[in-house]
Amino acid sequence: MAVLAVQHIRRMRGGAQGQLMLGADGRIYVVKFQNNPQHRRVLANELLASRLAAAAGLATPEAELVEVSNWLVENTPELEIDLGRTKVRCEAGLQFGSRFVGGLMPGQVVDYLPEEQLAEVKNLAEFAGILALDKWTGNANGRQAVFARKQRERRYRAVFIDYGYCFHAGEWRFEDVPLRGVYYRNDVYREITGWESFEPWLTRLETMPAETVWAAANEVPPEWYGGDLFEMEALVEKLLARRSRIRELIEGFGKSDRKPFPKWGGAGEKSKGDGWKDARWGISMAARVN
Repeated sequence: MAVLAVQHIRRMRGGAQGQLMLGADGRIYVVKFQNNPQHRRVLANELLASRLAAAAGLATPEAELVEVSNWLVENTPELEIDLGRTKVRCEAGLQFGSRFVGGLMPGQVVDYLPEEQLAEVKNLAEFAGILALDKWTGNANGRQAVFARKQRERRYRAVFIDYGYCFHAGEWRFEDVPLRGVYYRNDVYREITGWESFEPWLTRLETMPAETVWAAANEVPPEWYGGDLFEMEALVEKLLARRSRIRELIEGFGKSDRKPFPKWGGAGEKSKGDGWKDARWGISMAARVN
């Protein structure tokens, strides 16, 4: 069942030109429309990747189908898409909705924290888990996150948003580049010391049942990807096959010029070469013993 949008609140920043809207369930959603400037499939990517992130236990907003009526579009001047030289009305129908993180009061949700506050984020370790997911899904964009806290709380919690460029946005292919799908600040990876730092999320992704992935794909409305079921099936098959490559893709980032894992392998010197072999050999031997 889709949530019915009943009121427009304000326009959001970002390339998809999402709109903040109130649902009939009393909750607030960031709504992305089918005719957004990026691609119609962005909505499919958002729902599918959000479901996979949630299944892995990562901090991600609840994702819902949101029904926007013709009446609401016609009676809300702000519901329009800016195409540069022209503007068009937002399409009515089923849209993607992501539960708005935090509240509307200043300071409850921010997209940047100074280094000192970033180091104190409650779930900072989850950046390793979302890295694994972004590598698996071939996120062609930088990792986006916001930081939320309740009133009278001092420390923030990271929440991972914006999965539209997973599967290479509208192209539904995988182009693995080491510096794609990663957060722009190395600070969030500083405490990673080895494969154990990626747990439990890495194992959850590598062993995610095929039924879970198919179930998530079946929730995506066909109109979000042109109704081509064969293309959706091909995407899921490729995604399932990539589960065995997640560690390899993480290694590619680890060996990049960013040098994101300074504590991997003790003093950090091994993160370029033998450290990766040593870490993987240790996992292999432990698996044999167990």
